[in-house]
Amino acid sequence: MQEFGVFAAVYAAEGSSFETLAGVARDFSPRVEICGPREVTLDLSGLSRLFGDAKTIAGELRRTAADRGLRVRIAIAGTRTAARLLARARAGITIVEPGDEAEALADLPIELLEIFRGQNDPNDPNASNVSNVSNELTITLRRWGLRTLGDVALLPAEEVAARLGQEGVAWQHLARGEDPAPLVPSVPEERFEQALDLEWPIEGLEPLSFVLARLIEPLSVHLERRDRGAAVLHVRLHLVNKEVHERSLQLPAPMRDARTLRTLALLDLESHPPRAAIDRVVVAVDPTPGRVVQFSLLTRPLPTPENLSTLIARLTALMGEDRVGSPVTVDTWEPGAFEMHAFAPRDAPATAEQANYLGGVTQWPSAMEDVANSPKMAIRRFRIPIPARVHMAEGVPARIYSERRGLTGGIVERYAGPWRSSGGWWIDEAAQPDVVRETPAVRRVTKGGWDRDEWDVTLSDGATYRVYRERDTDAWFIEGVVD
Repeated sequence: MQEFGVFAAVYAAEGSSFETLAGVARDFSPRVEICGPREVTLDLSGLSRLFGDAKTIAGELRRTAADRGLRVRIAIAGTRTAARLLARARAGITIVEPGDEAEALADLPIELLEIFRGQNDPNDPNASNVSNVSNELTITLRRWGLRTLGDVALLPAEEVAARLGQEGVAWQHLARGEDPAPLVPSVPEERFEQALDLEWPIEGLEPLSFVLARLIEPLSVHLERRDRGAAVLHVRLHLVNKEVHERSLQLPAPMRDARTLRTLALLDLESHPPRAAIDRVVVAVDPTPGRVVQFSLLTRPLPTPENLSTLIARLTALMGEDRVGSPVTVDTWEPGAFEMHAFAPRDAPATAEQANYLGGVTQWPSAMEDVANSPKMAIRRFRIPIPARVHMAEGVPARIYSERRGLTGGIVERYAGPWRSSGGWWIDEAAQPDVVRETPAVRRVTKGGWDRDEWDVTLSDGATYRVYRERDTDAWFIEGVVD
């Protein structure tokens, strides 16, 4: 069976839905180019075996569009340019046999070429630069007495290039129905989402677990077929009280294991349960390229992202969100203050070979070398400072007592201090960010300032300790041991 055309242009009426138009086009051909908000171009190569000749294909296209509420113009020709121009100019269905494009376009007005304005990439050497076609060129051609595309097509190409430059040459190619570039199919946005409307509302995690398994299984298969992994897992629960309970889980690494994703979703919902029964469940993921695993004999192996995510989710459900993660220092002088960030393992440091290379580089002598070579001291901090009783003599600590086993205290033989440390008092408590601080009673979030005096003391047991006094409560604590 003879193919009367290769390309079809579909132009929809004003107010038509772009999504509906694109859906109709993709029902007929996998190669669809979006030309505008109301215009698409289809590659019809090989469709005659499925639908028949060009007239039958055009009729099916028009009937399908009408069933979906679209009024369209359809043109089929051997080039995309001719099909688009004919679809804009003529109502109904237009079919042009290959090779007759220039003749079919001859009587069309030159103003139709304005539809190609700004649609080609000026940096593409294979595409004609028609993005700068302007009304001035149309006015010039009309002054020459040219009214139709046929008039422009019959001009000598050398004279057009000499007088109008590359814009004129591109205009003439389009007037003849020649394509400046091959068809570039538009790839539709692929959604990774599953939804289920429940016949009866459900409550509790156990029945929800079966629903999540039913939704996540096909999502996992979809991700595997596309070689993608889930970067973010979204769970939306539509409740019977018309509320939407939505949770989003940032995953530490791309993953697509259905059991792991379901476990993570359930653990998160255990910590943040919905407030009513559920009648609709939607699960979606933000896809990302699958991770590439590179094994090495020189680095410590890390747990798999699936096991790590499950562990963090279980700890979060057990301990709370503010108690699981990685401690990060805070931009403050307050001793012992830190913030909890999401746990994200970083890449391994430089290899031993790189370290040896850097160590062999000759460096200029520096005054910091003396500091670097000097003895270093460190404090082994007690994460919950130990309460102590301090006997003062002439304004300095003379004896320290503690009820901590193995740290009974003793006579102060040497001391240094005091060093006063305070801050936060000038900031409004309502505006000050939350800072995690450990106290002898509980680990809590505080917004107030701090004010204390610090001492370094060496006791009769031979050890050196860092002690401090809270000036607002006059309470003493042992903060750590100096190594």
